Amino acid sequence: MTTSPDLLDDVAGTPDSPLPTATLGGDSKRSVEQITLLLFIAVPFLALLAAVPLAWGWGVSWLDMGLLVAMYYIGCHGITIGFHRYFTHGSFKAKRPLRIALAIMGSLAVEGPLVRWVADHRKHHKFSDAEGDPHSPWRFGETVPALMKGLWWAHIGWMFDEEQTPQHKYAPDLIKDPALRRISRDFIYWTILSLAIPPLVGGLVTMSWWGAFTAFFWGSLVRVALLHHVTWSINSICHAVGKRPFKSRDRSGNVWWLAVLSCGESWHNLHHADPTSARHGVLRGQVDSSARLIRWFEKAGWAYDVRWPQQSRLDARRDDSGRGETRREDDAVNAA
Repeated sequence: MTTSPDLLDDVAGTPDSPLPTATLGGDSKRSVEQITLLLFIAVPFLALLAAVPLAWGWGVSWLDMGLLVAMYYIGCHGITIGFHRYFTHGSFKAKRPLRIALAIMGSLAVEGPLVRWVADHRKHHKFSDAEGDPHSPWRFGETVPALMKGLWWAHIGWMFDEEQTPQHKYAPDLIKDPALRRISRDFIYWTILSLAIPPLVGGLVTMSWWGAFTAFFWGSLVRVALLHHVTWSINSICHAVGKRPFKSRDRSGNVWWLAVLSCGESWHNLHHADPTSARHGVLRGQVDSSARLIRWFEKAGWAYDVRWPQQSRLDARRDDSGRGETRREDDAVNAA
């Protein structure tokens, strides 16, 4: 997939030829889809709330925790590397097997069909924290009550809005690819697979229904809820608070305590200052596991034309108030 730094403007144009219409999730949400969405948010979240007392009372096995961690980071890197840095922003080019693998990995995160996810995020960048942004926490104003309402909207509320991003306008490149269109359309099957893998493994390893149940609880429900809320926190928390060492036209900030769980996505200020950069954590000590994996893909020959951060571009984007923080970035960039 070829993209350019002006991607967000390019994809908004009208395609020269008609595009297929058989993509899962159109430009409006039906009632049945909203009810299904509510279930997929509420049920894993209830499991997440129950996780602490259950872990305290019954404990959690190493198998269950291993399944949770493994499935979490497969889905998280599928979102961060695949759906976000590759499909949305074209931070690198990928050979076809890697492209398909990233599309499937991202689908296993249970965060919506590929085409819809990318279309929403491209629109977010085009109107970031301004009118037209699908999920800005500043939507209702800057007073404390307005911001509280906006944080809820940016975190969860926006997903229930009936009016959705026009996919043919914002993601025509993905719709034109038959394989990606099929993966996006088959999102429900990837969801079933994602939820089924932990109990299947847990049941086979322990040879018991109880082992399958606990694996489903921890590796499926708790894992999905945790990943959902970490991802949604990038939309809400990282656009409301955090350090801003680089200039951007919005309020994106760096939130360090989300870095490991978000696979590097919470270094959000640099991302909005330089959206096509393959690495978001460019300062010393900023952990970005997604960038590290992209580097490994590049060395293996699976990824190429990677847009690594360049010192000149970073210098041009420095915020005068953040020079003390960015002064040490040279070595970090060279080590990327």
